[in-house]
Amino acid sequence: MADTCIRDCHALVPDTSGALTVVRNQDILVRGNRIAEIRPTGRPPEPGVTVLEGQRMLAMPGLINTHTHVPMVLFRGLAEDVSFERWFNEFVWPLESNLTEADVYWGALLGLLEMIEGGVTTAADHYFFMDQVARAVEEAGTRAHLGWAVFSSRGRGVLDETAAFAERWKGGAGGRITTCMAPHAPFTCDDGFLRASVEHASRIGVGIHIHAAEDMNQTNASVERRGLTPIQVLRDTGVLSVPALIAHGCGLLPQDIELLARYRKHVGIAHAPKTYLKLAMGITPIHALRKAGVAVGLATDGAASNNTLDVFESLRLMALMQKHEAMDPEVMPIAEALDIATRGSAAAMGLGDRIGTLAPGYQADIILVDTRGAHWQPPHNLTAGLVYSARASDVHTVMVDGRVILQERRHLTLDKERILAEVAGTMERMARRVPEARIQRYQP
Repeated sequence: MADTCIRDCHALVPDTSGALTVVRNQDILVRGNRIAEIRPTGRPPEPGVTVLEGQRMLAMPGLINTHTHVPMVLFRGLAEDVSFERWFNEFVWPLESNLTEADVYWGALLGLLEMIEGGVTTAADHYFFMDQVARAVEEAGTRAHLGWAVFSSRGRGVLDETAAFAERWKGGAGGRITTCMAPHAPFTCDDGFLRASVEHASRIGVGIHIHAAEDMNQTNASVERRGLTPIQVLRDTGVLSVPALIAHGCGLLPQDIELLARYRKHVGIAHAPKTYLKLAMGITPIHALRKAGVAVGLATDGAASNNTLDVFESLRLMALMQKHEAMDPEVMPIAEALDIATRGSAAAMGLGDRIGTLAPGYQADIILVDTRGAHWQPPHNLTAGLVYSARASDVHTVMVDGRVILQERRHLTLDKERILAEVAGTMERMARRVPEARIQRYQP
C-alpha cells in the first residue's frame, strides 16, 4: 500500500489536554494503513508519496455508525407515521419476509454507497444473511462490525448458524471486519437463548450486539412481567460479562445506569436520535451514562426508521435533543458532541485503540470535509461547523485503512450506477406486505 500525504488541510485532533480542536494548515502523513505523522504544512513530501491536496478541507476521523441495519435501505419510506408496535408488526417484519440473499447483498451495497458519501467509514450492522453484507463490505473497502440477527422463536439452531458466521468472518477483509453474536433483544430472545449466545461469544472471542430498553414501554413491561428491567436481564444472562454493544437505551432507569457503570470497560450504548424522534421513543440519558463512564456512540439505526444513514444528521440531532431535554443551552457543548461522534463511537464498539482519533499510530480512517460551501461561510468556528452546518454532501474524500475509496465524491471501489439499477429492479417486490408471513411479532 502506497504512502500518502494529505497536504495543507485543517485537522480535528486532540490537544495536549485531550480536548478536540482544529489545527489549521497541516500535513497528514499515512504510511501503509496507519497515521504516521501530523505536522505543519510546508515540508516537501518524500519521493514516491501520493499527495492529496487538502486546501480548505477539514480532516477528521471517519464517522462511525454504531448501530444500523444497512440493507434496510430497501424499505426506505415504506413505514411512515405509525406507532412503534405497528412499525414492527404491520410494516417492517412483514416486509422483511420478502428478503433473499441477493436482496441483502445489493441492499448492503446501496447502504454502503450512501454511508461512504456521508463520510461513514465504520458501521455496526445487525441484520440477516450476513455473509452477503460481509461480501459487500469487503468489496466497498469499508470497516464493519457484523452480527447475524436471530430470535429465539426460530429455535436454537439459528445460534449455531450465526456463530459459524462470526467465526468465518472474524478478522475478514484484511482485518477490517469484526464480528459478534447478535440476539435481537431480551423481549424476543428467552434467557436460555441469551445464555447460549454468551457461550458462543466467549468461545469464539467476540462480543454481543443487542437491542435493549429501547423505550420505557419495554422496560415497564419487563418489570411488570418479570420484576427485572431489560438491562438486569442482560446482567443475569451474562450478556454484560462479554463485550456488549447495546442499541438505544431510551428506557434506561437510574438503577440500570448504575449497573452499566460496573461493566463500563466493555459495554457501550448506540444512540440513534432521529429514530427516537420519529417513533416517539423518548431519549437516551447520555449525560448520566457518560458521567457513569459508559461509552456512548452515534448511530442511525436502519433507513426504515431513519430514512437516511447520515451520521452528520445524527450528530446535530443528538446535540439539539440533549439541550432541549435539559432545557439548558449549555448542555452537550460542541466539544462533547464531537467526542461522542469520534472517540466515543469507537469506544462503544470496542475499537477505541484503533480508530476514532487523528493521531500517529491510529489506523488511517480519514475523511476530508469540504468547507467551501456557502453554509460554512464565514468559517469562524470549524468545530461548530461540523456539528451544526456540515452536510453529508460536504464529504469530499474518504480513506479507510490507508486506502482512498472516495475521491472528489467519485467512488473508487463501487459501481454506483449498477447498484442503483439492481435495487430499482426489486422495488415492487420489496414493497409487498404479507402480515401472516412476518418474521416475528412485536410484544414488549
